[in-house]
Amino acid sequence: MNVGFIGLGLMGRPMALHLAKAGHSLHLWARRPASLEPFKAVDAHLHLSPAEVARHADVVFTMVADAPDVEALAFGEDGLASGARPGLIVVDMSTINPNAARQIGAELAAKGVAFIDAPVSGGETGAINASLTIMAGGKPEVFEQVKPLFEKLGKSVTLIGDVGAGQVAKACNQILTGVGVMAVAEAFNFAAKNDVDVSKVREALLGGFAYSRILENHGQRMLDRNFKPGFKAWMHQKDLRIVMEEAHRLGLMLPASAATAQLFNAMVGSGMGEDDSIAALKLLEKISTPE
Repeated sequence: MNVGFIGLGLMGRPMALHLAKAGHSLHLWARRPASLEPFKAVDAHLHLSPAEVARHADVVFTMVADAPDVEALAFGEDGLASGARPGLIVVDMSTINPNAARQIGAELAAKGVAFIDAPVSGGETGAINASLTIMAGGKPEVFEQVKPLFEKLGKSVTLIGDVGAGQVAKACNQILTGVGVMAVAEAFNFAAKNDVDVSKVREALLGGFAYSRILENHGQRMLDRNFKPGFKAWMHQKDLRIVMEEAHRLGLMLPASAATAQLFNAMVGSGMGEDDSIAALKLLEKISTPE
């Protein structure tokens, strides 16, 4: 297939390379020329605008920071909509507000373009290893057309429901992972302040009902003091902002999410926004250590 890809950052770059290795012809556009360097050795065509990508592609993937970026790519000057051919499918794999996804989908549909929101979980490691969890929202027949491409990017691919449903599932994922990271960081800081071997505490907890993949994977990284970003704290801050926006819209009380969102706000405000979200441990250590 002719596959467009826009958003060649930490996640998008390895994802696009997987599609090229699967034999698909890539059509790319990027704001920064440096983002295109890794694609010199694969079957990739470089274009001057998103509209040009849309003119050459059967499916266009976008993987950017937030809803305004997706909207600009879709409807801005020389955007995807202005170059779209009949039958084009746009797949947004960013994490954005569910209502924004629904609105983008409706506007594209009015222009004859199909839309799927398909946010992912798994971070940079999942993107590199093609082991992402993909949560999709869209029409079943459109999903089936794109599913073979999804299967080159992830191990778990699920159609959740109509457009926007993928973003709802991703918001749920970010509630669980955000609160989970904070819970592990709190437990580790509590153990350390009691002068107990944190590695032994983790070993014991892994054998009981407290087991989680966050305790196993992120817990080990906390022990190793490995705060190299796989999923940056500012990204989790943004995702929980989306959760809280939806909570306000729906009149929902989400107390654990609200507290965790404030902690990620504090991380970003303390200059830790570019660290991995597990650097929450450093924030808790700093707060609980007297000057």
